[in-house]
Amino acid sequence: MKSNNLFTTSPSVQSSRILYTPSAFARESLFHLQEVGSLKALRGHTSRREGLRSFLCFVVESGAGELQFAGKRYPLETGDVVFLDCRKPYAHATYKQLWSLRWCHFSGEAIPAIYEKYLSRGGQPVFHPEDAAPFSQILKALYDTASSEDYIRDMRIHSQLSVLLERIMSYSWNPDSAAEHPASRVDIRQIKAFLDEHCMEKLSLADLARTFYVDKSYLCRIFKDNYGTTVNHYLLSRKITEAKRLLRFSDKSVEEIGLLVGIGEGAYFSRVFKKVEGVSPREYRKLW
Repeated sequence: MKSNNLFTTSPSVQSSRILYTPSAFARESLFHLQEVGSLKALRGHTSRREGLRSFLCFVVESGAGELQFAGKRYPLETGDVVFLDCRKPYAHATYKQLWSLRWCHFSGEAIPAIYEKYLSRGGQPVFHPEDAAPFSQILKALYDTASSEDYIRDMRIHSQLSVLLERIMSYSWNPDSAAEHPASRVDIRQIKAFLDEHCMEKLSLADLARTFYVDKSYLCRIFKDNYGTTVNHYLLSRKITEAKRLLRFSDKSVEEIGLLVGIGEGAYFSRVFKKVEGVSPREYRKLW
């Protein structure tokens, strides 16, 4: 695993970057870095790329500019964060308010699926967090790690990219704002609170729709838009979690537990549990 620290000045930009070559292990098994750096624009310019096997995150630390991506133009200002798939054509430009950026290009086997999840939850190429400093700090930490001689730096980079992706994903949707959107006819937070309170009961979508006087298909759509999962999957996840707790920390039988969490009697509960966890309830209890 090698890195090259490059400090360059051109008529357009002054930059500091590291071209990073991850180990074969990191390339196959981890989130890995391809390039990380920062730049200060010296005059207005446009950068265009396409077909890169990479994903890009950058923060506008000062100044302003514009992003062109997927046929749209996005104005960029200080504090904006960009996250995009570089396999698609994109361009970014700065004009009068010359900007300073901090960025990283990265990849990994799971990144395309994570990006698709980001999009499915409403994530945009550009978002504006209340405080962009944590993004800058992560990118600076990635630069420092990539330039170090740490013998486990690929693992540290994987960890830092995981934190970056977690922070990015937290801006892929916003249940509070979505619930207050004029198009929403029901407060989705009330529905989630109701599900949390009654998750061990046998609830059907029809029951839930009747409780909140809302169309069933509309309920399904807004719940998934806001929480990234279906009502049924959310309920099942809560039930399985409670079942695991009872299997580990109680002496109740498998049959009792299936009924208590609202899934069903022994054989059916075992089938559902195994489909989710990969082992039967009895095997799970024995393992843990």
